[in-house]
Amino acid sequence: MNREYHKWYSNSLGRDMEFTVFGHAGARVFVFPTQSGKFWDWEDRGMMNTLSRHIDNGWIQVYCLDSIDPESWDNAHASPRDKGLRHLQYHDYIVNEVLPFSESKNDNPYTMALGASMGGYHAASITLRFPDKFNRMIAMSGIYDIRAWTMGYDDEVIYQGNPYELIRGQDNGKLDQIKNVDMIIAIGKEDPAIQENREFSQSLWNKGVWHAYREFDGFAHDWPYWHEWVLNYIGGPDSRD
Repeated sequence: MNREYHKWYSNSLGRDMEFTVFGHAGARVFVFPTQSGKFWDWEDRGMMNTLSRHIDNGWIQVYCLDSIDPESWDNAHASPRDKGLRHLQYHDYIVNEVLPFSESKNDNPYTMALGASMGGYHAASITLRFPDKFNRMIAMSGIYDIRAWTMGYDDEVIYQGNPYELIRGQDNGKLDQIKNVDMIIAIGKEDPAIQENREFSQSLWNKGVWHAYREFDGFAHDWPYWHEWVLNYIGGPDSRD
């Protein structure tokens, strides 16, 4: 399996950022780590082994991204607005730096945003803000209302980073772009975020956004479940053959 490590100074974030790339061809998959996680999380948890058949056959090329949650939503010393602004700068880094870099390596036009737990939030957040950049979103055990991190504070910055509210406010051309994204949402029935997931799904339906919404028995908020789910939803030939 081809593996690359990359690091550069991000003008969007004003600091160095790191990520790894797995594979040589195929749909470009941008993976967000769990809460305050690092770019090596999915690799360390064996997820690249789970996806190895897809990667080795050139069906997907995986970009494992770093998070900046400790500087945004997990930053207890920042105001809610500053948390949100930092989060939007993270989007700038991905859209203006990582995506163009990936295009220089691989001209496959199909892209996915993928994550579990807080990573599921990130996948949904960037997809809803930039639906023209992504063809598929896979959010596993995610959260979608970020106001729990803002102590109830809300403004345009928070709105832009809050999938739960962003979809409800769509009534223009961007909604048509969102409808073109293949969205997959998976959650355990005993996950504390189950009601939030149901309401987020209903908000998508209310806007006419077709998507796959799946509930599984139990808590299901753990890596063994995500290993199974990602193979169900990543697309391509069945890796269990």
